Amino acid sequence: MDKHEFEQFVTEHGKDILRFCRMNAGSTERGNELYQDTMVKLLEKQKKLDAAQNIKSYAMQTAILLWKNKKKKYAVRNRILPERSLEEYMEQGGMSGACEDEKTPEQQMLNQAEIEEVQAVVAALPEKYRMPVYLNFSAGMTMQEIAVCLHIPLSTVKTRMRKAKALLKEQLEAIGYDG
Repeated sequence: MDKHEFEQFVTEHGKDILRFCRMNAGSTERGNELYQDTMVKLLEKQKKLDAAQNIKSYAMQTAILLWKNKKKKYAVRNRILPERSLEEYMEQGGMSGACEDEKTPEQQMLNQAEIEEVQAVVAALPEKYRMPVYLNFSAGMTMQEIAVCLHIPLSTVKTRMRKAKALLKEQLEAIGYDG
């Protein structure tokens, strides 16, 4: 794969990969970091990549493997020095309210809270169900592409998606979500 083909790949599929990285990582900051690491890894292997192959699937695999490694690192760091959110920092008297922003309309806040609830339920799924959901909905991959990416049979992907949807429906109904 030459430089032009790589740039075209990033232009066509970069947003899908970034969205997948952010969903997988659980935060924008970590997702951006994962995306950057994934693209660096792909750039390092650019000469070995074949434009005729499904590079998007390879990129997703790379992101998954890099995330698994990063999760281990984050777990070790969190044991040593737990992270605190800005909200926790503000509640404990940090910066004495200098960052308060009351411009957000009430409806937008409710919608954001609803989105966060759904994302939390999806994030709580076991990894074998969560990965196909993320790949399908955030990266826009087909069932066949997911099967290739995860090295599992197509029927397994379909079963996991069906099971994930059932689990999500059950858990969302349990918390009163009607969307």
